[in-house]
Amino acid sequence: MRLHFDQVTKSFGDLNVIKQFDTTIGNGEIVALVGPSGCGKSTLLHMLAGLQQPSSGTLTADGMSVANPSPERTLVFQEHALYPWMTLLENVSLALEFQDKPRKTSLTEARKWLEKVKLVGFEDYYPHQVSGGMRQRCALARAFIARPKVLLLDEPFGALDALTRMTLQSVLKDLIEEERPTVVLVTHDVDEALYLADRVMVFSHRPATVLREVELGHIPKTHDLSVFADVRREVLSLLGIDVEEHTPNDSRGEMA
Repeated sequence: MRLHFDQVTKSFGDLNVIKQFDTTIGNGEIVALVGPSGCGKSTLLHMLAGLQQPSSGTLTADGMSVANPSPERTLVFQEHALYPWMTLLENVSLALEFQDKPRKTSLTEARKWLEKVKLVGFEDYYPHQVSGGMRQRCALARAFIARPKVLLLDEPFGALDALTRMTLQSVLKDLIEEERPTVVLVTHDVDEALYLADRVMVFSHRPATVLREVELGHIPKTHDLSVFADVRREVLSLLGIDVEEHTPNDSRGEMA
């Protein structure tokens, strides 16, 4: 699905959050949004999800105005948002049941997706019985089972430790390669953006404007940060981060 912003602005009363934002996100493209906290990245994501509307300008998906939420555009939050009274299997199958699929069919398909995210044997566990990383695996399975055309990710691994985060990034990359949705990722983790995205958009402080767009299509997807050294240094510098204190030997390149 092709996404297009045309002169989009967003204000909350007297607070100007986004200023004349223009971009096109191609079908199957993976775009990461990075920038200071509160600059409007998540607001852009919520507009794409149909949860908020632009104050001015137009936002379209395949030429149609984005006015309401749609199962074609799935939003995954930092918090997994699983229902605590349902098992992992039931949480995943619910995405299909909402589409009026038969319960038996939904449960069978949910088992396949739990297998894809390496949760075999945990189908009948409840969210409080498994780790944060496993809950987020389940959230990914629930997001992908409905095969959305657009996947919107709002800091999906921000609450996880560095090792679990890297593991889940690899899981997500494999799922994206298999399903090929259009992806928009909001993250404070520069290394995550460089690992997952085809293009990184670096935003200024509020009201958000684009400081730089970095194309990454020619760079192999790897956790070897030396491959991204030059572009990583550039992005961190744009964000006002001391590059010398965030070398590829550090754990991650993150913003406060």
